[in-house]
Amino acid sequence: MPIKKMLPIPDVLDALNPFKVKKQRLMNFNPAMGITPRKPAETSKITVFEYNSDDCKEKVLDNIEDTFPYMKSQHLSWINIDGIKKEDVHAICEYFMIHPLIEEDILSIGQRAKMDEIGERLFCLLPMMYFNKESTTIDQEQVSIVLGKNFVISFQEDPQRDVFDPVRDKLKIHGSRIRNGEADYLCYSLLDVIIDNYFVVLDKLGERIEVMEDVVQHNPDTRALARINFLRRQVLFYKRAISPVRELVNGFLKSESDLLEDKVTKYYKDVYDHIIQCNDLADNYRDMVLNLQEMYHTQLNLKMNEIMKVLAVVTTLITPLTLIAGIYGMNFHNMPELESRNGYFYTLAAMGLLLVIMIMLFRKRGWF
Repeated sequence: MPIKKMLPIPDVLDALNPFKVKKQRLMNFNPAMGITPRKPAETSKITVFEYNSDDCKEKVLDNIEDTFPYMKSQHLSWINIDGIKKEDVHAICEYFMIHPLIEEDILSIGQRAKMDEIGERLFCLLPMMYFNKESTTIDQEQVSIVLGKNFVISFQEDPQRDVFDPVRDKLKIHGSRIRNGEADYLCYSLLDVIIDNYFVVLDKLGERIEVMEDVVQHNPDTRALARINFLRRQVLFYKRAISPVRELVNGFLKSESDLLEDKVTKYYKDVYDHIIQCNDLADNYRDMVLNLQEMYHTQLNLKMNEIMKVLAVVTTLITPLTLIAGIYGMNFHNMPELESRNGYFYTLAAMGLLLVIMIMLFRKRGWF
């Protein structure tokens, strides 16, 4: 993401980042500054599922105008737009009578997860999370979902990936619950698969935390501390991303819109339970990372104590020998031992014997 001679700020940030991973701000949307500028997608893909209990058709459309007939279709329709372009969003929102405020939210970047009910449309916006195995970071993209009477429109930023394949597979199964349900059940299914994927990302974070526990116990060096701090930022990023989703799902439970049937409410309650569990696990992992930091400092202190203990023992063993050597190194003429023929060897033997006695005494007391 986006300090001698002075380095440019991006170069300094890269130099301070041992993992060479670009930091990503979760929420950079400032309502006071209007819509955060969004670069138009280079490619976009429009996919439509038109279905009922008896039949399901999947189509890939070339133009946004080709989606307009599905507004008045007798069947249910799921219009999925991969790759957001301003003109396409404006056109489909205008034709499907989607409020301009919802259009602004769809075009925003880094928006906080939210749920709105404007007119005859229900709208929700939330992050879709992925774990990047190459950089070992958490990636996210913003997903917007609009619920109408007989249609659901979803907007995704990345046309290369999503987590909606389980929903697509169920739509192709004759007699499946989603085929027999209404548009509100399809909206639930999309939310459910997004939130279920949060657990997949959370499992990956849990695996890395377990690995770091072993690293801290066996090799608590400065690189281990950098990895702990990096992991702490990832957990915080994840926590900040999913926390608002709880209120989003709660908005569907509290809504009195005619678009939501009472029999589907229990499914949204299940999603609500999942997001609560996900938040609780994220809190637990955050505490575990903080414990890792404390463990690192504890291990570092223990290592330092062991070093100081060895130095203290060595100093204690050398001190008596230094005393003897110092006494016989004095330049007095009336020292009787200086005239001894074997005094040198006697002194060395006494020093060696004293050293052995001290080592045996220290080991008996368990000092090393």
